[in-house]
Amino acid sequence: MQTNLADFIKDTREGQQAEEILRKCVHCGFCTATCPTYQLLGDELDGPRGRIYLIKQVLEGKPATVKTQQHLDRCLTCRNCETTCPSGVQYGRLLDIGRKIVDEQVPRPLAQQVLRGTLKNLLPRKALFNPAMKLGQALRPVLPKALQNKIPVAQQCGVWPQTQHPRKMLLLDGCVQPSMSPNINFATARVLDALAVQLVIAPKAGCCGAIRYHLNDQDGGLNDMRNNIDAWWPYVEAGAEAIVMTASGCGSTVKEYGHLLAHDAAYADKARRISELTRDLSEILPEFEAELVQKIGQQLGQRVVWHPPCTLQHGQQIRGKVEGLLRSVGVDVKLCADSHLCCGSAGTYSVLQPELSYQLRDNKLRNLEASKPEVILSANIGCLTHLQSGTTTPVKHWVEVLDQALLQAKDAVPAGYLD
Repeated sequence: MQTNLADFIKDTREGQQAEEILRKCVHCGFCTATCPTYQLLGDELDGPRGRIYLIKQVLEGKPATVKTQQHLDRCLTCRNCETTCPSGVQYGRLLDIGRKIVDEQVPRPLAQQVLRGTLKNLLPRKALFNPAMKLGQALRPVLPKALQNKIPVAQQCGVWPQTQHPRKMLLLDGCVQPSMSPNINFATARVLDALAVQLVIAPKAGCCGAIRYHLNDQDGGLNDMRNNIDAWWPYVEAGAEAIVMTASGCGSTVKEYGHLLAHDAAYADKARRISELTRDLSEILPEFEAELVQKIGQQLGQRVVWHPPCTLQHGQQIRGKVEGLLRSVGVDVKLCADSHLCCGSAGTYSVLQPELSYQLRDNKLRNLEASKPEVILSANIGCLTHLQSGTTTPVKHWVEVLDQALLQAKDAVPAGYLD
């Protein structure tokens, strides 16, 4: 694609990145065929090719409009189009550049400003979000359905292992997951403890930066990333083997630290090292497959359906690892029709674009429940909460299956655990 960027952008770092990305696009339209919002709306401008065209116009000097902003807002940033694209167009990076400029040109209505400001200031701050979530869970039975959908039922998390092991890995605790689903990280710690690996949480680490960054507070998002690097760096220097991600959305972002902070002389090298060390849990546990099979000691025979989050299969390009590991211990794992499509959660999308989000959720659940699974499994807190809001079938993180199997193998499942 030929470009002629306007003076305000062409000599900047963002402009150079945008031009490189735009020049790779050949208008083939393969991306449109796998875009969830295009499938729902049937509008070229609500597909990747159309949005690329809109961003190109803005970068070449055409003023953005409210319509431009709306079409970019409707994008899930699921990056399915990147998986489909034969030319390697890094659409997600281009979208971040385009959205920031469009927001600078098109002021949002007050209601949108308040909502987006609340999300980016509440969600990343555990000191604010944790008590708010506890209050919400206490009041959940009397809350409107729209709020109940965002507040999971309080869960038992069990015991965090206290055994010291020579092998140590860092764990990103995250910002919303510890209060919404604390059992996920506790289960991960127990599974790795059974494999003689100790999980360590850096107390000062917090939000991965994705929430603020993708709400166009890019400076705030970058500061969240720098904070995590500072919190993790002493552990990295002490020999931590990896930084483990149990939320694939966070993992997709942390693996981008090296790119996002490449311009920051004080953090560029450290950010690159952090990205190199970052591994999704599904990249780590398959290395222990034989040991897990031996420890579990039985074929589980559970029937589940697996929903691979977009941030795992498209953002990190990880496929097949979870299914393979679960099948090795006897779990009957199915993939649903259109498993490549987004469930509609997409970070804050379900709050900002609820109508489209719930259409996508309901479409996904119809496909997931077609095989009549006992459990729906996924790997991202947003997907888990969003899907559970539309079904009575239990929706869990896949590591919980392994945790429960290991506890049962030791005949030590606490009463009511994971009910």
